[in-house]
Parts: sequence; C-alpha cells; structure tokens
Amino acid sequence: MQKAKIFVTGLGPGGRDKATVAALDSLKAADIIVGYKTYIDLIRDFPEVQDKELRASGMHSEVDRCQEVLDLAKDGKTVTLVSSGDSGVYGMAGILLEIYEKEKQADPAVEEIQVEVVPGVSAANAAASVLGAPLMHDYCVISLSDLMTDWSLIEKRLEAAGQGDFVTVLYNPKSKGRPDYLEKAQKILLKYKKPDTPVGIVRDAGRKGENIILTTLELLAENPVDMRSVVLIGNAGSYITPDMKRMITPRGYKV
Repeated sequence: MQKAKIFVTGLGPGGRDKATVAALDSLKAADIIVGYKTYIDLIRDFPEVQDKELRASGMHSEVDRCQEVLDLAKDGKTVTLVSSGDSGVYGMAGILLEIYEKEKQADPAVEEIQVEVVPGVSAANAAASVLGAPLMHDYCVISLSDLMTDWSLIEKRLEAAGQGDFVTVLYNPKSKGRPDYLEKAQKILLKYKKPDTPVGIVRDAGRKGENIILTTLELLAENPVDMRSVVLIGNAGSYITPDMKRMITPRGYKV
C-alpha cells in the first residue's frame, strides 16, 4: 500500500471567502475530492480544484462515500472529503473515522493512511455572526431530525436545554416529513423560557440569498423555517437591539 492521506474538510458556509486557509490547502493538496453533490457544486469554481478529479454523490450515501474515500487512499491517493460547515459537527468526520478504525482492525496496513480533520465555520457560528453575538454564553446545539436519533431522546435534550437556560441552536428544524417538530420544540422550551425570549432565524447563512428573521419564542412557529434554516433561541439575558438589527447574549461584563 502506498502512503496516502485523507483530509476530512469543513468548507464553512460554502463561499471561498468563508473557507479557512487550511481548508483551501486541503483542496489544493488532493488528487481527488469527494463529497455530496451540493458541496462539490459549491467549490467547482475554486482555483484550488481546477486540475482535480471531483466525485459527487447524493443524499443518504454517506457511508458509501466514506468507504470510497478510504479505498482511494488505499490505492495511494491523497483524497479530500468535503462537508459544509465543520466536518466534525454533524459532518463526515465521524463516519470516516469509524470506518477507518474498523478497517484498521482487519488490516493493520490501513494505519499507514494519515487522516486529518480540517475544521470549518459551523452553521451555528455562521448564523450567530449574522445575528450579532447570540452565543456569548453557554449554549447547546440540537438537531430536530429523528433520522438518526429517536424523538424521545431529542425531547429529553430539549427539556435539559430549557431547564439549564442554555442558548439553544436548532439544526434541521423543519421538513416536509417533520412539519410539526419545531412547534413541539417550541412548546417544550416555553415551559422554561419566557414567551418574549429572543429568537433569530437565519436561512442560508453566509450564502447567496441569506435571510434573517428576528422574533420571539412565542411567535417562532409562525415564521417561515425550513431545512436550510438555523434557529437560535436566547437565554434569560438575551435581547434584540432597539433597531431590530442584532441579537445579543451578554457574557456578564459590566458595560
């Protein structure tokens, strides 16, 4: 087996200006770049990929995609596997490393393949920067998708977030198959948070068509939200500025 390397790279929101230098370097270093079709399309015009082989695949083929990457690396290729946001936050890093560790047990030579996780700007951080400074105190990130996690467990996590007065970031808040999950989350959090708790909804953070809505927890379900949205729900100290332009969560400094 030739020595090879795998980069598992977070691209950030998708634009080249939002990608880290390390992420761009990992694209430049690759022989082959592999990813979900939407993410491959986002980087097609990057100068770092103009002489590269790009391999795109569809939704729900994450495990196969990671296996393909490992097989290419076994053939001596340097491969970059791309995710949006941060590859270690609901991204591809975990799947790739699970497969890598499993294959390493069966074939010790796999250990010769280097794997580097390259972080990126997560959707939570991208959305927060657009809103202002809503994550200045303790916060948690919860996905409302029950594809991988039972809804009963998601409910427990929402209950804990509410009891702990965490600023709460909701990923995958609403889809055609889950039209009422956001409303369910809202009802759970309203048990612990005031109705006027500030909420920021950011759609396509850092991308073309970016849209922001500032509202309250009481009115959350009345606003347009989909799978391309990230919802940030404040804590007891969070507030929206009088000009309705920013959401801020005080850290506790006297200003």
